[in-house]
Amino acid sequence: MGFFDRFKPRTNEPSPEEKEKLEEGLEKTRTSFFGKLDRMVRGKDEVDDLVLDQLEEVLVTSDVGVKTTLDIIDRVEARVARDQFVSTKELNQLIREEITHLMLDEVPEMPADFEADLPHTPHVVMVVGVNGVGKTTSIGKIAYRYKQAGRSVLLGAGDTFRAAAIEQLEIWANRADVDLIKQSHGSDPAAVAFDTLAAAKSREAEVVLIDTAGRLHTRRGLMDELSKVKRVMSKQIPDAPHEVLLVLDASTGQNAIRQAEVFTEAVDVTGLVLTKLDGTAKGGIVIGVSNEFKVPVKYIGVGEGIDDLQIFDRRAFVEALFGDQF
Repeated sequence: MGFFDRFKPRTNEPSPEEKEKLEEGLEKTRTSFFGKLDRMVRGKDEVDDLVLDQLEEVLVTSDVGVKTTLDIIDRVEARVARDQFVSTKELNQLIREEITHLMLDEVPEMPADFEADLPHTPHVVMVVGVNGVGKTTSIGKIAYRYKQAGRSVLLGAGDTFRAAAIEQLEIWANRADVDLIKQSHGSDPAAVAFDTLAAAKSREAEVVLIDTAGRLHTRRGLMDELSKVKRVMSKQIPDAPHEVLLVLDASTGQNAIRQAEVFTEAVDVTGLVLTKLDGTAKGGIVIGVSNEFKVPVKYIGVGEGIDDLQIFDRRAFVEALFGDQF
């Protein structure tokens, strides 16, 4: 029985085309990580303190993150102590197994299925993230996937401060063929959210996606602004928002970790969206950010097209990351 055979069969497994797209998107990350790993162990016969120090450096410089790196090192040290002797050749396999365990065991599951029954109608999703991470694009792609699944979708243009933010979301709404609620530039974002939810109820929309401002000014200002939007939503629909998605740009590496720190302090983030995984060697951030904050990755962006947003499948990710190396 193979390693992955121990896990239960998945529902909503990525299609062969999606797996191929994911493998292509992780090519730079895979080449960079395993290149560093191979150079580290070349010419060495056994795992000692020096090798472990070098492994720590490889993981940190691969944007896995300090906390997650230390978790992996602790696991490797425990395995080395238990097995008494581990060669550097065996270390390669050991590292892959421990990273895989982190991805499959330690981070909570968050199944996603655009066609699944919704626990609430309308199902309200608040989307947060700093400017430039692909937040507006992600909202458009998520709306498109829901629309393709036969859902009625409504967008709320709550980022009323950034120049052209409303216009950009309107373009994506047109591409996804969904309706948009908007007000003028500079309007109160909470008022936009309130009106959007009122419209969703009257139109019997099934899914509502609310954009928010991405100005990372002060933590207190950010918390107050987002908290106000959430409070106003709950006046229309008592338990809204039902999801809070944080969008992070995978290509920014450790900056994504710092952004996650700020936003998870400010709002109850329920899921992550990692954008721009294609074309970056910093895909290791997926391992670090999900493990460190115990917030599951829900969607990943592996291209610029409207259908290039994938439901995140952890097993498909580690298979694509390790490829034939595993």
